[in-house]
Amino acid sequence: MASITLNNVVKRYGSGKTANQVIHGVNAKIDDGEFVVVVGPSGCGKSTLLRMVAGLEEITGGEIMIGDRVVNDLEPSERDIAMVFQNYALYPHMNVFDNMAYGLKIAKVPMAEIEARVAKAAKILELGEFMKRKPRELSGGQRQRVAMGRAIVRQPQVFLFDEPLSNLDAKLRAHTRLEIQKLHRELGITSLFVTHDQVEAMTLAQRMIVMNGGVMEQFGTPDEVYSHPATTFVASFIGSPPMNLLSNAPDSEPGTVVGIRPEHLDITPGGWALRVDALEMLGFERLIYGRWQHGDGDEMVIVRSDEAQPVPELDSIIHVTPRADRLHTFDAATGKRLSANA
Repeated sequence: MASITLNNVVKRYGSGKTANQVIHGVNAKIDDGEFVVVVGPSGCGKSTLLRMVAGLEEITGGEIMIGDRVVNDLEPSERDIAMVFQNYALYPHMNVFDNMAYGLKIAKVPMAEIEARVAKAAKILELGEFMKRKPRELSGGQRQRVAMGRAIVRQPQVFLFDEPLSNLDAKLRAHTRLEIQKLHRELGITSLFVTHDQVEAMTLAQRMIVMNGGVMEQFGTPDEVYSHPATTFVASFIGSPPMNLLSNAPDSEPGTVVGIRPEHLDITPGGWALRVDALEMLGFERLIYGRWQHGDGDEMVIVRSDEAQPVPELDSIIHVTPRADRLHTFDAATGKRLSANA
C-alpha cells in the first residue's frame, strides 16, 4: 500500500492563448490505506484528475507521487495501480475466472498463485458460483464485482475507481456501496473513487475532495464538508436538499450570504414568514418549499420537517426560526466561508 500526493497538479489542453486549463493547482495528500472520494458535477475535472494519477493523462504541471516515488513520467503499468471503470471493461469471450486471471497470466505469475489469488477475491466478492459464466450471463452488479475482483487479484498499492456504479440501478448501487465498504475494510488498500453522486460520496468517503471547475473547493471528512462548507458551492452541492443561501437575511452584514440547512429551520409562532409554494411528502419527513418576501424581492427557502408537524396548506403562511448556532456566513463576492460558527 502507499499514499498518493498531489503537489500543485495542473492540466491544460493546448498551448498559448487558446490553452484550456481544466485542473487548477490541486494539492492533496491521501494517506496510506485511506478511502478518498472525488466528487463534483459533470465537467469539473474529477475524472481527469483520476486519469492523471493513473497515468492515462499527462500532467501539465506539478507533481504526483505514489508512495515515495514521483510517477509523472511512469507508464500506467509501472505505477502499481489497479483501475475499475464505469463500463466494467470485461472480455466477453472469457469466463469470470479467465477475466480475473488474465492480467496475472500476462505478468507470468505461476498458475498456482493465480488460482489462489482468484479464489480469495471470488470469496470476498461472493463470486464462487459464477466462475465459469461469461459476462453476458451476469447481471450488471455481478459484472462490476468481477471488475473489482480483477483489480483485487493484482494486489496493487492503489485502487482507482472511475464512477464504477453509474450503470447500476438505485437499489443495486446501494448494495454495491456496502460491498465496496466491506472490501476496503478487509483489504485496507489506498483508494481514490470518482463520482458525481454526493450520496455515494458521503457514504463511502473517509475524506472527500469537492471539485468545481477544475478547482479543489474543499478536502475534508464528510461531516466537515457537510457541517462546515468552505464555499457557497460546497454548501449548495453537498446536501439533499441543498443549504438555503440567502443574500438578504435579517441582521446580516452587507456583502455577505447567509446559509442555513433545511433541517436547522424550526417552524415557530414567529420568525421569518414564508408563503408555501410546494410540498414533498417523503414518509417520515417532508420538505416545505416557501417564498420569503423582503424589500428586494423574494427568495426560495426549503424547510425540512417531520411527521410530528402539521402539514401546511399550499399558499398559506408559515413562520420559521433559524437555529443561531447553525448559521453560516459567506463572502458574497468570493463565495468563501467567513463564519467560524456552525
